[in-house]
Amino acid sequence: MSMLGDQSVAPHSLEKEAMAAQPKPQNRPVSNIVIIVAMQTEALPVVNRIQLTQDFHSSFPQGVPWVRYHGTYKDLNINLIWAGKDPALGVDSIGTIPSALVTYAAIQTLQPDLIINVGTAGGFKAKGASIGDIFIVSDCAFHDRRIPIPDFDLYGVGSRKAFETPNLIKELNLKVAKLSTGDSFDMTQEDESLINANDATVVDMEGAAIAYVADLLKVPAIFVKAVTNTIDGEFGNKPSAEEFLQNLAAVTAELALAVEQIINFVKGKYISEL
Repeated sequence: MSMLGDQSVAPHSLEKEAMAAQPKPQNRPVSNIVIIVAMQTEALPVVNRIQLTQDFHSSFPQGVPWVRYHGTYKDLNINLIWAGKDPALGVDSIGTIPSALVTYAAIQTLQPDLIINVGTAGGFKAKGASIGDIFIVSDCAFHDRRIPIPDFDLYGVGSRKAFETPNLIKELNLKVAKLSTGDSFDMTQEDESLINANDATVVDMEGAAIAYVADLLKVPAIFVKAVTNTIDGEFGNKPSAEEFLQNLAAVTAELALAVEQIINFVKGKYISEL
């Protein structure tokens, strides 16, 4: 596990940065980006690649484990928020609840023009997903919120469009897929049925929750997902969890490169030009 070391960049108050927020993004090029990440192994390759610095004096509520990295990259103000380690168990705070809370707090405090959710995902080989593939998400939905009551059933699925980025997809030649989100790593038969109903190629544990908050607060959000494990079958006779851990380091390195390319594309552009 790599450490960032002692980087001599003076910490900035989150409130001051929020107060200094520019006008709405449609009136100027994107200048303020928040990246939301669930796992440290997903966060650090991005942090190191675009040279962000940890803020040890963050004004997030006392007691939350969330970690903020920030910096300026090619004139863009970048904040990466990692959900941190669970205070009781010391594992990454994965899942929908931490990601929704982090997204809400980051939007309220940092007033981003654009949110980028960066993370790993499982993929369906039958739908063309291979280990290491990187997808831009077109649609997000849940597959484990089963509420068999009229209208509440649709609320449970919570289907939402991600912010459309046709120019970015074309320029970087990225694959596009629908995403299904649930709070379990395994897949029951009911989950599988609903994932299929969502027409999902990739599956994660955060995306649809982030999409919900971003939609609620009207902040454009894009989702960048890299495939670490296959869902429909085993790879090299390894169960999906083992496959995930085996591929995690290599895939997150490629994911960080893709994030850098996306940020380079965003620089100088209006939201409508993405």
